[in-house]
Amino acid sequence: MAEEKGKKADNNMVFVGKKPTMSYVLACVTQFSSGLKEIHIKARGKAISKAVDVAEITKNRFSDGAKIKNISVGTDEIKTEEGDKINVSTIDIALTK
Repeated sequence: MAEEKGKKADNNMVFVGKKPTMSYVLACVTQFSSGLKEIHIKARGKAISKAVDVAEITKNRFSDGAKIKNISVGTDEIKTEEGDKINVSTIDIALTK
């Protein structure tokens, strides 16, 4: 699990990025196995489709009784290296067990 810049990662969050999909699925399964009842899968930009895959694989193959509780979408404004501001889409998928 990686942390977004400037934000502290909570124990029940999985930030999806460039790693293989199964790495994030394993992180989700590990969190459920540790006793957590709810986890959040977060991603932005091109990683959104991978976050959906992670949620579906975790729910359907690895975690009995897991359900999607909520899906939140939004937009973050971030600064590029050149100093420009751009809008990036975000998603937060809440899974409960």
